[in-house]
Amino acid sequence: MQVIGICRFSYVGIGGFQVEHETVEQRCAYLFDEDRLEERFRTFESFTLPSIRAQTDPDFTFLIVISTMMPDVARRRLMDLVADIPQVVVEAWEPRRHRAVMQNAINGVRLDNGEFCLQFRLDDDDAVAVDFVEKLRREADKLAPFFEGHRHVALDFRKGYVVSPDEKGMMYGEIDEPCWTPALAVAFAPELDLSIMNFSHNKLPRVMEVVSFPDAGMFIRGINGFNDSRQKDGTKPYQMKRMDAETKRAFRQRFGIEPAKIRALYGG
Repeated sequence: MQVIGICRFSYVGIGGFQVEHETVEQRCAYLFDEDRLEERFRTFESFTLPSIRAQTDPDFTFLIVISTMMPDVARRRLMDLVADIPQVVVEAWEPRRHRAVMQNAINGVRLDNGEFCLQFRLDDDDAVAVDFVEKLRREADKLAPFFEGHRHVALDFRKGYVVSPDEKGMMYGEIDEPCWTPALAVAFAPELDLSIMNFSHNKLPRVMEVVSFPDAGMFIRGINGFNDSRQKDGTKPYQMKRMDAETKRAFRQRFGIEPAKIRALYGG
């Protein structure tokens, strides 16, 4: 089965975010604000890309959707960061309806091979375990007889960590959340042209079967001041603590991330 991951990196779309703007110009001003963009690059370089680069199963596509309106200097910086990752495909899209763009982008790299397609999504401050693609494909192969007769089935690796980086390294907390965005995938029937971006992740159990896996440490969810989902009042607080040497080693092995590099990126 083909595996496709997708990440929006400051894509200027219509809809698709909890922080909304009245005009495309306002959205551009927000997304490409110097401080915000610098923060997104730091989390992307700290968490997302190392975990993608270190996957034990290299047979997947990681699609990064950016905006045609992204400043040239930011676009060049992004391309430099992903130049050594052969699975990465970067596509620039005009401002359009968010879900339609993401669906078309994914279908543009999808193979017409008659097999179910496994799709996952990451924000630019998320990471997955280095064996995520390997485990996803292995579990999907086991579930192949169950897939038959279904349009789509979700596979939910629900245990991971919330992590907040700073100049001292990282604060972290363990988390067990059903149908959270990282380490959540959807298997789509070959005749179905919908994508994982057509569905709200927390509403998946309402519209499809969900198979949950108890594997520990399958994702990182970054917590920072620019989280789209944490811009409103009443967001859930997390109990977090500073990493010790043993935890740093575990995160390095599990996600391919380097705490020393994070300290350097955050000015430590």
